[in-house]
Amino acid sequence: MRKRNLLLSIGLATLLTLPFSSVDAAAKNTPVKKAHPHPIEVQILGINDLHGQLDVTRTVGSRNVGRADVLAAYLKQKKAQVKDTLLVTSGDAVGASAPVSALFQDEPTLNILNALHFDVGTLGNHEFDHGVKEMMRQIYGGTNPTTGEYFKGLNFPYVCANVIDKKTKKPLLPPYVIKKVHGIDIGFIGVDTTETPSITMPANVKDVEFTDETEAVNKYAKELKKKGVKTIIVLAHDPGNSDYDGKNATGKVIDMAKNMDPEVDVVFGGHNHAYINTKVAGKRVVQAYSYGTAFAEVHIWIDPRTKDVVKDSAEIVTTYQDSITPDPQIKAMIDKDEERVAPLINQVLGTTTAALTGKQNESGESNLGDLITDAQRDITQAQIAITNPGGIRADINSGEITWGELYTVQPFGNTMITMDLTGDQIRKALNQQWRDDGSSKMLQISGMKYTWDSTKTDKIVSLTLEDGTPIEPNQIYTVAMNNFLASGGDGFTEFANGKNQVNGPVDLDALVDYVKKQTGPITMEIQNRIVKVN
Repeated sequence: MRKRNLLLSIGLATLLTLPFSSVDAAAKNTPVKKAHPHPIEVQILGINDLHGQLDVTRTVGSRNVGRADVLAAYLKQKKAQVKDTLLVTSGDAVGASAPVSALFQDEPTLNILNALHFDVGTLGNHEFDHGVKEMMRQIYGGTNPTTGEYFKGLNFPYVCANVIDKKTKKPLLPPYVIKKVHGIDIGFIGVDTTETPSITMPANVKDVEFTDETEAVNKYAKELKKKGVKTIIVLAHDPGNSDYDGKNATGKVIDMAKNMDPEVDVVFGGHNHAYINTKVAGKRVVQAYSYGTAFAEVHIWIDPRTKDVVKDSAEIVTTYQDSITPDPQIKAMIDKDEERVAPLINQVLGTTTAALTGKQNESGESNLGDLITDAQRDITQAQIAITNPGGIRADINSGEITWGELYTVQPFGNTMITMDLTGDQIRKALNQQWRDDGSSKMLQISGMKYTWDSTKTDKIVSLTLEDGTPIEPNQIYTVAMNNFLASGGDGFTEFANGKNQVNGPVDLDALVDYVKKQTGPITMEIQNRIVKVN
């Protein structure tokens, strides 16, 4: 110890004898090492297409998944692991919902998002299911038109850059929001699919227009950059897919990401209920299936000096029910709302010997589609009934069939329309099932049969009534469908040309009545009304 102190004293004494110029020179010639601050980790947990499925269980590989209380438990668990965590939803949080939410104008779902302290959301097409006025009430608060009770609205912002008010020519909602984490600004831009006008009732979006999503993102990314924001997240209700390893990424949101401002770091997709976890043009792109069966866990590391992302990672996490205890707070909220609707939704209306599912065979037909169109033809007494696959929102398990299950299958409350169509118009409408981009939307039918050939331009090979009588081009037939299809929805514009349109009952009532009037268990198998020949 004495030797060390002696050396220190000699060193200090020597230094003090040096001229000041020598000391300055030594300081100048010695590089000063500045501290390199560690990147700040931010976790962003994202859901998409929840659709108010608060109390609905689904299966993945024979394991139960989903329910809002299970999803909440996972989100809270992840949030506890990373100090700086943000929760986001990229559209369709509501709409096509389970009865426990839908019967109360989806306020139960919004209450749960509030309770979980979500940070940012954007619009999907289903937010427009009841029109702009109701959507704005759900976001900002107002009196519930069904219950008469006041709803406070959301306690976090919804943003959307590409839905424009036709009167003001400005975005209907704020185009973006800036969240501050450790003094670093993170910008969130929202966009909704431009498909919305073609997949919702025209009256619901008559006062707004949908502009190009990528152009809107780039416009406001530029604005954010002027404000010094270097970390930008996009919530895009637009579809895409990727393999589990991130390869073969395709779809609209993938194409959008390629053309977005390079300053965009992460894109949360949605709309087609699929898996995405990939890198596109330096951007992380994710989508986590739907219905609360999974969520996207994204981590970004931001350099506190440059304010930009230097690293990222992501995982799509499945909400297996057997791996976690449901969150008690959210479970209590669901239980309370279930009690309110129990007398109605628990009514047993019939039974089925096998599962009734919207899953289509290779030809494009499902046994649930057959049952629904049979019910619609029965109640309208039309020669033919047609429904869109997007109107079938859930499956029915074998055994008892409750009112709540039927509501979950057909939650939109669409009105049945009966109209006159010529055989030629029916053929044209059926050919509209196949789209220019290679996709298809296979209508479900009752009262007629057809075969189709994928190699032909006019894909309909043969077209007959149920009894085999050919459908003649110039003959008139009575056809029943929901008012969404009747207005040309889902791209089936030929139906909008139908004559003598007559309003009928609600589609759900048609299904309820049909199930109730069956004298024994339903034994519906696929009826081979649609047959692919090539």
